[in-house]
Amino acid sequence: MKIKEILESEGKGQKINAKGWVRTRRGSKHVSFIALNDGSSINSIQVVAEASDFDEELVKKITTGSCISVNGKLVASKGSGQAVEILASSIEVLGTSDSEEYPLQPKKHSLEFLREKAHLRFRTNTFSAVFRLRHALNFAVHKFFNDKGFYNLHTPIITGADAEGAGEIFQVTNLDLENLPKNEEGKIDFSADFFGSKTNLTVSGQLEAELGALALGQVYTFGPTFRAENSNTSRHLSEFWMIEPEVAFADLNENMDLAEEFLKYCIQYCIENNADDLQFLDARMEEEESKLRKEDRSEMGLLERLQFVIENNFERLTYREAIDVLRNSKPNKKNKFQYPINGFGDDLQSEHERYLVEKKYKKPVIITDYPKGIKAFYMRMNEDNETVRAMDILFPTIGEIIGGSQREERLEKLKARMEEMDICQKELWWYLETRKFGTCTHSGFGLGFERLIMFVTGMKNIRDVIPFPRTPQNAEF
Repeated sequence: MKIKEILESEGKGQKINAKGWVRTRRGSKHVSFIALNDGSSINSIQVVAEASDFDEELVKKITTGSCISVNGKLVASKGSGQAVEILASSIEVLGTSDSEEYPLQPKKHSLEFLREKAHLRFRTNTFSAVFRLRHALNFAVHKFFNDKGFYNLHTPIITGADAEGAGEIFQVTNLDLENLPKNEEGKIDFSADFFGSKTNLTVSGQLEAELGALALGQVYTFGPTFRAENSNTSRHLSEFWMIEPEVAFADLNENMDLAEEFLKYCIQYCIENNADDLQFLDARMEEEESKLRKEDRSEMGLLERLQFVIENNFERLTYREAIDVLRNSKPNKKNKFQYPINGFGDDLQSEHERYLVEKKYKKPVIITDYPKGIKAFYMRMNEDNETVRAMDILFPTIGEIIGGSQREERLEKLKARMEEMDICQKELWWYLETRKFGTCTHSGFGLGFERLIMFVTGMKNIRDVIPFPRTPQNAEF
């Protein structure tokens, strides 16, 4: 039986078998108490092994990190903290562990240390909880869209398009780097490459998702995306996962409604299905923050923060309104912001986003209608010719968690924006053609999956919510 099932079982006295990894072994020469965990729950089960029933050499092999199979009887626990325990009748050591070399000794380890042991960190309480929640969120995403009649679209990982126009892309090639073919101009001849043209890893599946939405009505992508941004912050990864729905006939208001409903659904799913993991991470966050200065602590605990999102309607305001609020705020007037707000055209930083969410409105915030100069070419132009139909959703502690827009469906307006932003129309001929053949109002958004996991788990570093983080100078595992 899985340990989760055993702990929830009421059938005391039954004979059972459990397999897992030893977290700790303690006891005396008469009896050993083994904490056994198989990853199915944050909680371990206690195995009681009477010395008279077992060979001393066998017991010595049951060290922290070893893998064992236990047969025994489920009995009421005599200790506190659990209702049942296993009274062992036989134990088989499936895999020994060198107790001196095993890096995850039963003591507190720093997250930085555990990143260096990414092959083993799943075995800790913190990371087992994080990755069970990652699975729960993964499942919730698919369930939400499936139940709403969306179709999952697998968009290319290798592409010739740079959707954002930012240029921070990983190139894909099978050319011999020691002997690159050159054309008449002396430049690299990409026609000799595998795909016959210059290609890269995708930064977004959005453009291809739009093609699907303009035939299937509503689609979503959920796949890996890549940014070659040389950033070593706690919020950036070189490889991460993106969720990008696209909906035909939806305007910006319907896009905001969908995004708000989606976020609340995913969080509610975790609360209902992963209560033990969330309670553990809530206690962990409280302990971690108790070491910080009072002004650096979160105003809410983890569980409180999740309820805060579910129970509040998101505040909606335009970029102009947000700028006015920020410009007239105390932190701005007293020069407390690292990036002072002067007026229209200023790019909102994380400190501004968090002020609006945590101090001003005390609820999640959606900002709309940003200046065209700080947004992507595909966003629909407003009548003022200065702003676009964009929207960003801001969360406490995280800042921006979703970015989206109503897409520019008018061919001439789209062409003009691409020209203005130096986006190659020839490369995106297929994208432009959708505006020629049966175009319509449509909208979509993008959610960085790891940002959502950070919010739900309370982890402060994005490298701790993906199994094997890819960052500059780091692709070890």
